[in-house]
Amino acid sequence: MSRRDGSPDRPVVRPVVAIDGPSGAGKSTVARAVAKRLGFLYLDTGALYRAVGLKARAAGVDPHDDGAMARLCESLDLGIGAGADGATRVRLDGRDVTDDLRTEAVSALASAVSALPSVRARLLGLQRDAGARGGIVMDGRDVGTVVFPDAGVKVFLDADPEERARRRHAELAAKGHAADADATLRAVAERDAADRGRALAPLVEAPDAVRIDTTGMTLDEVIDRVCDLVRAASDRA
Repeated sequence: MSRRDGSPDRPVVRPVVAIDGPSGAGKSTVARAVAKRLGFLYLDTGALYRAVGLKARAAGVDPHDDGAMARLCESLDLGIGAGADGATRVRLDGRDVTDDLRTEAVSALASAVSALPSVRARLLGLQRDAGARGGIVMDGRDVGTVVFPDAGVKVFLDADPEERARRRHAELAAKGHAADADATLRAVAERDAADRGRALAPLVEAPDAVRIDTTGMTLDEVIDRVCDLVRAASDRA
């Protein structure tokens, strides 16, 4: 492993690296790149909630009904693994649904089901099992506050809402999903309000997290900053 400037990376301990933040802050892109550079595993926790939302839609289950979702989760067949590019691949009921998860409709479903105790309880164990041995980068909205409150490195990524909406719109367009820029901005604002306002595991910045505002930063600058935090944790260990 080496830094972007070509200098060799020092050996690091293998902590859990928790990267939280709102939609469009760059969590998945940064987390995947950090994991690749450090030789860690990567888990996109939001993809798990999106998969549950997708299953609810296919089954015609109200994503706001905790009782109905609890019954749906009893038969949930959800698997995770790494693709050739290191990204999280999600299998739902034996089918790879990864490419079906990044639409605005599924984002709204994910926000709804992630507020339910039954769904969070079902997925909490899966996430903790994945990170039990450390050496993993996980991104989401409550990784550093609920899933791994003792994570060795905690980062809270943020950016201006307009910048986050621009990134989200570009991501959707690149994948062939039609999206109106104004509608995307409204969707980002609505998702922020839902995630921050829910009673169960709301989106909050952990008191001991390092906040990084990615507005105006290059991707490489953000990746370097997070990797430096992991190295600093290694030096303290």
